[in-house]
Amino acid sequence: MNTFKTFLLMFLLTLLFLWVGGAIGGRAGMTFALVMALMLNLGTYWFSDKIVLAMYRAKEVSEAEAPQLYSIVRGLTQRAGLPMPRVYIINAEQPNAFATGRNPKHAAVAVTTGIMRILTEEELAGVIGHELAHIKHRDILISTIAASIAGAISYLAHMAQWALIFGGFGGDDDDEGNPFAALIIMIVAPLAAMIVQMAISRSREFAADEGGARIAGNPRWLASALRKLEMASRSIPLNANPATSHMFIVNPLTGKSLMKLFSTHPPIEERIARLESMSL
Repeated sequence: MNTFKTFLLMFLLTLLFLWVGGAIGGRAGMTFALVMALMLNLGTYWFSDKIVLAMYRAKEVSEAEAPQLYSIVRGLTQRAGLPMPRVYIINAEQPNAFATGRNPKHAAVAVTTGIMRILTEEELAGVIGHELAHIKHRDILISTIAASIAGAISYLAHMAQWALIFGGFGGDDDDEGNPFAALIIMIVAPLAAMIVQMAISRSREFAADEGGARIAGNPRWLASALRKLEMASRSIPLNANPATSHMFIVNPLTGKSLMKLFSTHPPIEERIARLESMSL
């Protein structure tokens, strides 16, 4: 169901892009915006692991340095039928974790020192299972495609702004243009694209929760971990970039009220309820 929802949202995002592109600059404007967005996001996708891990000063650890963590990751990786990812630790008090990498062969799992401190071994297994599910589902690729289309829509909105200023707004066969339509596209289209993009992210979180619970072997482990992580994230800050907040298992910006309006994560209560209703 979550996979179907993701594809439906991607389809809606594509339709929005085609409509905006046709309204502003016809095929030429649409192609230009898409190429620009793809170039930017392709670089992000290819080097996302290095960029994000460096941003949070994550340190790669060996089995000798973190035997318990390494053992959990290896066991769950084998259970999931995935290649062994690189394992990283972030020196941060907020308990959190994320996975990155362009595909399962180039994947990495990173956890904070805070999460290792407050979770039991079973709860940590639930969290690692969630991150491995993201890797297995190739969610980095999905989020990059969504970001490319949303980015292209933003480019088109900027084009509409300049076209309105210089009187060139309209498609290939529309020389007159409609200033009111341009204003709608400039304001509504990027907001709509962002909302759909966030909905895709939330859908993938549900799918990773379900997949992670099956990899770990017990959905209650992840449910219990999410309770602790949600409470801790409200009181322990993490200097996180909003552009990367969707990667973490819980929103690292939960404590900032404005961010709740644009959250890339589903409500923790709903995630926990779904996990507790699972029967494995």
